[in-house]
Amino acid sequence: MLLPSSGHTRPDTQDVVLGGLFEIHFFSVFPDLSFTSEPQQPTCHSFDVLGFRQAQTMAFAIDEINRNTNLLPNVTLGYSLYDNCVKLGIGFRAALLLASGQEEQFILDDTCVGTPPVIGIVGDSSSTRSIAISTVLGLYRVPMVSYFATCSCLSDRQKFPSFFRTIPSDAFQVRAMIQILRHFGWTWTGLLVSDDDYGLHAARSFQSDLAQSGGGCLAYLEVLPWGNDPAELMRIVDVMKKSTARVVIVFGHESHMMNLMEEVVRQNVTGLQWMASEAWIAATVLQTPQLMPYIGGTLGIAIRRGEIPGFKDFLLKIQPDLQHNNSYGNSMVNQFWEYTFQCRFAPPHAGWVEAGGSLCTGQEDLEIVETEFLDISNLRPEYNVYKAVYALAYALDNMLQCEPGRGPFREHSCGSLQRLEPWQLVHYLEMINFTTPFGDQVSFDVNGDAIPIYDVMNWLSLPDGKTTIQNVGQVKESAKGEELILDEDKIFWNFESKEPPRSVCSESCPPGTRMARKKGESECCFDCISCSEGKISNKTDSLECSSCPEDFWSSPQRDHCVPKKTEFLSYQEPLGICLTTTSLLGTFICTVIMGIFIYYHSTPIVRANNSELSFQLLLSLKSCFLCSLLFIGRPSLWTCQLRHAAFGISFVLCVSCILVKTIVVLAVFKASKPGGGASLKWFGAVQQRGTVLVLTSIQAAICTAWIVSASPAPHKNTQYHNDKIVYECVVGSTVGFAVLLSYVGFLAILSFLLAFLARNLPDNFNEAKLITFSMLIFCAVWVAFVPAYVNSPGKYSDAVEVFAILASSFGLLLALFGPKCYIILLRPERNTKKAIMGRGIES
Repeated sequence: MLLPSSGHTRPDTQDVVLGGLFEIHFFSVFPDLSFTSEPQQPTCHSFDVLGFRQAQTMAFAIDEINRNTNLLPNVTLGYSLYDNCVKLGIGFRAALLLASGQEEQFILDDTCVGTPPVIGIVGDSSSTRSIAISTVLGLYRVPMVSYFATCSCLSDRQKFPSFFRTIPSDAFQVRAMIQILRHFGWTWTGLLVSDDDYGLHAARSFQSDLAQSGGGCLAYLEVLPWGNDPAELMRIVDVMKKSTARVVIVFGHESHMMNLMEEVVRQNVTGLQWMASEAWIAATVLQTPQLMPYIGGTLGIAIRRGEIPGFKDFLLKIQPDLQHNNSYGNSMVNQFWEYTFQCRFAPPHAGWVEAGGSLCTGQEDLEIVETEFLDISNLRPEYNVYKAVYALAYALDNMLQCEPGRGPFREHSCGSLQRLEPWQLVHYLEMINFTTPFGDQVSFDVNGDAIPIYDVMNWLSLPDGKTTIQNVGQVKESAKGEELILDEDKIFWNFESKEPPRSVCSESCPPGTRMARKKGESECCFDCISCSEGKISNKTDSLECSSCPEDFWSSPQRDHCVPKKTEFLSYQEPLGICLTTTSLLGTFICTVIMGIFIYYHSTPIVRANNSELSFQLLLSLKSCFLCSLLFIGRPSLWTCQLRHAAFGISFVLCVSCILVKTIVVLAVFKASKPGGGASLKWFGAVQQRGTVLVLTSIQAAICTAWIVSASPAPHKNTQYHNDKIVYECVVGSTVGFAVLLSYVGFLAILSFLLAFLARNLPDNFNEAKLITFSMLIFCAVWVAFVPAYVNSPGKYSDAVEVFAILASSFGLLLALFGPKCYIILLRPERNTKKAIMGRGIES
């Protein structure tokens, strides 16, 4: 059917002709593709009433433009329409006829001689045909404005420099589909595509965009065969049936879906959520009561619906022309008439009327017949045809308004009808920008694509068994990207729950877990692994668990970080309370003993062996008891610095006093021997005080040097327990701490040795024995302290040190002052000089 349907609305002239390619018939027989002077015409059949309505939309738009005095006021448009019969060869041949014309040269002059040129083509509806046609027309820059070809490949301006379209590219349609998938959380889907440029390019775009968006995975990708291939369709449906994906996306055509659904019904595959591309979302042939249990509730992308004022009145004026039935334009109208009223203008054979057939009169009334041809409530491809015709008209109008000398072409020239070149119109098409009566803006981007906008449609099953397609949302391009607007309350879900289905390979991993991909499977198939200790994930589907900050630890649910428990030797805990009480008890005992000694200061036992040293020793022991409190409580810089210094100085003061007392004992007994009186002379009270002061000053110097060079400081230790912070004091310098302890140990050992030598000296109250015993206790405690301290973690190292301080202090206190207090308080009869000297006990 290559002969055109031509027309114009002003009988006196046709200044410009626009070509059109439409699907008027579904099938054809095409015996000869050779180009001859009299080409053989293919036979097309199976009339497509909607394709015919699209062709009439172009005729209506041109009629409307010719009646518009503001648009192309001095130019008359005509049209030449061709039927492509859904065949590439037929559509390609028709396009070449439109572009090449029937005359070698056309010059528009006052006599209007010649065939008007086709300056642009509206079509084709198929991506495959548009690719083939535009590849050739692009060489000559003949503008082609498609109303239905969506392949993203057609956006390549290098290959298709003169191609435009009023329908969004599949690239946007794919992104719109992905937006819907993400909105409903469908991450596991199946994809079926047609075996042509439309389907294969859509598949590539879908896979690429889905991977980039991270919005899900494809459970399977299958290519639908052309024609009825039962074996292949059975295999594809079997894949769908076995898959866990509950959402199936189809980029295909009505014919593909018809064949596919036959197999779906045969295998009784239900429970799927179908998503349709714009190619079949409005396919009425699929909206049957038999298919609704399987395909009802379909969601899909549809071309933007529009309204065309006056279009229905134009359609009602269509009438067959019985006098010119041989022209193809009238032939198309007559075929429409026969299809609509089920009659024939010419009986196909004798006896046809007698067999029940009816003859067409041409007077039948379109208004009384039920036909989708007159249903203009859902104009979608037609609206795109309407915009395509107006785009060409506005481009031509802008070109004709060019001022000579200010044009965009060589030497600032303008285009004109007398020497019109198609490439000149391409330039103006790239810049058009107008608004339709429906309020939609029409313009093209640098790739020739229209402003992307789609309607989201849903197949609703009605109680009477019929199906209606309802608009439930919109997807459009915005400054933020693809913007999806859905009215979920309107969506019909073909499931018992009346809720959106779940279509995931693996359920989402909750907070506190991470995704672990299953080996050899898609990234959407994974296991949920709990985060390890110290790590968390606070969002769904985390790929990794993040570590908590240093002072925090994971909660039991591993979904947030909580402050770590702190550990130190506290005054509030039982151990701290016990040690504090013991320390205060020791201090209290020292105070009591000091009070006793002050009260009985004139008695011999107090005055014996330098009572001043006894008071110094009691004060130093009290300091030893009190310094242990510095080891309790949360460490701070000053307590860390003071605790070891106070400990070292207090114990050196204590041991120094004991050492001096031991030396005094030796000196006394040496002085009692003949010629030994000089020993006390050289070690009198002043020398004793000086010795204590010097020995203590050495320890003070050691502590000062230690604090200045490498001061002890508080430290948060996380090595002992991952979930705890152990506050402790680091010594800063191990050498300094070792020197401090060594010095105390040296004095203690020296005191022990001297006291041990003097233990057997004659005396009823030989203090050397008490000193020997006290030093033995002291050394035993601190020798045991070292390994216990090293092997005690955290707060227990402080507790060990406090225990050592208290134990050694109590050992010294009880060993040195216990016997004296016993005599003073309980055996006062022994508190005499004679008794002490061993000369008897006074009564």
